[in-house]
Amino acid sequence: MTRLEAIQDDITTVDADVIVNAANSSLMGGGGVDGAIHRAGGPAIKAECKQIVARQGPLPTGQAVITTAGDLPARHVVHTVGPIWGAVPEEEAVELLASCYRNSLEVAREVGAKSVAFPNISTGVYHFPKPLAAKTAIASVTAWMAGEPGSVDTVTFVCFGPDNLELYQELLAN
Repeated sequence: MTRLEAIQDDITTVDADVIVNAANSSLMGGGGVDGAIHRAGGPAIKAECKQIVARQGPLPTGQAVITTAGDLPARHVVHTVGPIWGAVPEEEAVELLASCYRNSLEVAREVGAKSVAFPNISTGVYHFPKPLAAKTAIASVTAWMAGEPGSVDTVTFVCFGPDNLELYQELLAN
């Protein structure tokens, strides 16, 4: 049975097989989690991201790709692009966010990852409402795990602030 947990921490310090990056479609780093991962991971991550974009173009919203973790304690970084709140209808935004979680887990499974750490995708500069994002994250991870039992041992939701941590802890307790 997969363990789901929530912690308050800096995702760049989490020792997991895979950490997930809330990336932008260019994969070149930016603000928030994306910028922090690129800065802490060093140039190897950006170099691989450049190769991916050169090969396939910008990463579409909801999709995921994997790179090295560079200087991070994780083994790999899965990059996924979350939806921008208000750019598409709410139902579509929820489905795109759920796709971020499912596709990230699928890519992590393909490299044999047993521990995956997620940030709160799309809740920063993309303005996805935090309660809806937390509910979507937990529901999509739980559903994926039901279809892939034993694939991943631990999924950690790494919350940057206490407000998100409280949301996740409350939802995970139910």
